[in-house]
Amino acid sequence: MRLSEENLMDVSKRFRREMDKGLGRDTNPTASVKMLPTFVRSTPDGTENGHFLALDLGGTNFRVLLVKVSANGKQKVEMENQIYAIPETLMRGSGSELFDHIAECLAVFLDKMGIKDQKLPLGFTFSFPCRQTKLDESILVSWTKGFKASGVEGRDVVGLLRKAIKKRGDFDIDIVAVINDTVGTMMTCGYDDHHCEIGLIIGTGTNACYMEEMRNLELVEGDEGRMCVNMEWGAFGDDGALDDLRTNFDREIDAGSLNPGKQLFEKMISGMYMGELVRIILVKMAREGLLFQGHTTQDLLITGHFRTSYVSAIENLNVCVRCVQRGTAPSPSQLIRSRGPESRRGTRGAMPPAGHVRLAVTQPAHPASYAAPTRVTVSTLHFRPQNCVIFLSSLFLL
Repeated sequence: MRLSEENLMDVSKRFRREMDKGLGRDTNPTASVKMLPTFVRSTPDGTENGHFLALDLGGTNFRVLLVKVSANGKQKVEMENQIYAIPETLMRGSGSELFDHIAECLAVFLDKMGIKDQKLPLGFTFSFPCRQTKLDESILVSWTKGFKASGVEGRDVVGLLRKAIKKRGDFDIDIVAVINDTVGTMMTCGYDDHHCEIGLIIGTGTNACYMEEMRNLELVEGDEGRMCVNMEWGAFGDDGALDDLRTNFDREIDAGSLNPGKQLFEKMISGMYMGELVRIILVKMAREGLLFQGHTTQDLLITGHFRTSYVSAIENLNVCVRCVQRGTAPSPSQLIRSRGPESRRGTRGAMPPAGHVRLAVTQPAHPASYAAPTRVTVSTLHFRPQNCVIFLSSLFLL
């Protein structure tokens, strides 16, 4: 269950090779890390202004936001948002029903905000592997994270959303862009800190993006300037590159998933599978007489019945027990505050000097809250643009 520094360095080298394959025109088709172009050519410069809608779909819940951005001498962002659930029946039903549900929730939100008669620009964050040919078109490559809605893979998700909205006929919006959540993380942090050029997601799933030099991105014509690359690194290992490091627990989780053989790296580290990993280990220990006096329960033997939120609840209970033993037990409000603005909004220090970049990370403020990740700006990291690919591969050492 533990990797040596030598193992980690070896994994880093394997990962770098897969990234290079993904960037190459001829090698991309067989690369597990697809390095998808996003057609986002720059990060925010602070002059953005206006009212916008945002739709964020990437897990069992999705968010609709009204964002008011002003730049009258001072950057200011105001947001109203609402979280809506996606029932499991829709996650695994038909694509038309899924997008009809999204359009209905969007209509409810516009009614609530009193802006249903306005045609506002909307940015669509769609956090699944997609191929883009332009900023407002995104073809779903494959569902991940428990989704299996039929009739969506291989189709333009923006077109499906537009169709669902048009079918309703009670409101109209202008979908101007579709991006991945990693790109949204990077852009959001970049609005406050213009040195942020990397986005990293650690939540229900995991992924990363970064600004790449066009001359290194053979999948798109032209070599001037830069473009954000959506790495889709959750699929690292799908070609067997991690087979020697995967445990029997990893293989069991994969076998019981909706997409066996796919997103293997994601299944090894992300929140969606953490509860199932603990369940499998508990069952093994109990059967070997190392836990629960050798007994199991029917519920513990059912795949998926031990949720990731339970892991968090147990950890919180352990923290509270230790505090009680020391006579320093915090109140619930103190526990909430103890996570602090640093854990929720990021540490806002001085701007890094030239030659440095900030890494924007989206991770749950609390392991139980995988449906509502928050953005954290990690410490300044030394960075040279030409070595971005090498730097990203070193994230395996964190």
